[in-house]
Amino acid sequence: MTILLKRAYDPADPSDGFRILVDRLWPRGVAKHSAGIDLWLKDIAPSTALRQWFGHDPAKWDEFRARYFLELRQNPVALAQLTAYVRQGVVTLVYGARDQTHNDAVALKEFLESAH
Repeated sequence: MTILLKRAYDPADPSDGFRILVDRLWPRGVAKHSAGIDLWLKDIAPSTALRQWFGHDPAKWDEFRARYFLELRQNPVALAQLTAYVRQGVVTLVYGARDQTHNDAVALKEFLESAH
């Protein structure tokens, strides 16, 4: 199980493996035909309410993670779909956020790795 993280604005690379966009919204300014996204799994992203509450505020990071992990546990279908890809080989979770430390993909990677 290898899970990588990459911004949607960075070029795709063969070493990325299977590229999954894990944001609910498509990243601004990124053309769908050239993004190199293999799957857009909107349903694994935090709810709109949680995303808006968090607002990428590092001070809310711990609470965001706790709330997002709860949402993930309540979303077994999307989680099973993502886990199936992760078990097959290298997966890159693609995200649009500027903050490379405090975003949903970072939290999702942590959640997946702690489950295994």
